[in-house]
Amino acid sequence: MLVNMMRRMNEIAEYAAINKVKLMVDAEHTYFQPAIDHVVLNLMRDHNKETQIVYNTYQAYLKNTQERLKMDLMKSEREGFYFACKLVRGAYMNLERARAEKLGYPDPICNTLEATHENYHRCMDILLKNIDRSQFMLATHNENSIAYASEKMEELGVKPEDKKIYFGQLLGMADNVSFTLGQKGFNVYKYVPYGPLEEVIPYLLRRAEENSNMLGGTAKERALIGKELTHRLLMWR
Repeated sequence: MLVNMMRRMNEIAEYAAINKVKLMVDAEHTYFQPAIDHVVLNLMRDHNKETQIVYNTYQAYLKNTQERLKMDLMKSEREGFYFACKLVRGAYMNLERARAEKLGYPDPICNTLEATHENYHRCMDILLKNIDRSQFMLATHNENSIAYASEKMEELGVKPEDKKIYFGQLLGMADNVSFTLGQKGFNVYKYVPYGPLEEVIPYLLRRAEENSNMLGGTAKERALIGKELTHRLLMWR
């Protein structure tokens, strides 16, 4: 099964390379994330020799994410392949904490929301220090993190046209952030989930909960949408 899985993953990565698109592998629960890391690092070794095709995902709400990032960056430098990742905050907080309590091991999640924000920015710093051999996507709806990234890019002289740093938000969430980034020339993408309804709806509910819990709700987005609707209605009259 493992051999067949790796064969299929390599076929997907090769197809991505031929068509010059990025292959981003999402993160999951901590109890099988090491297996995902193993698979994705092997794909990087094979397909990221000349440029970044395969991206792994790192969840900043985990206490050990900085160390994992440093370790994987060291592997890429030592073994001669380019590193690429997507940096997110994470969406399985309640499940992770419940499992840790049930099985009696230390809670892997940062203790506070502020600690998660701090961890996200420190992970970003690690990636920026290794920008010469890495690319990354900041998949976040958090305006403070985006402002932090744009300031650091200016400090380091990293230009949007270098295509080293990408931003991503879910379609229908934080559209005001995405549009502003796009107008300023940054590389920004809208993430469009698709698939069977019974799988996509729970996924979107987790994202909505994460957006609400970690960013203080969506009141600002609702206000902006209402303002835009009013503006358009007045224009049509």
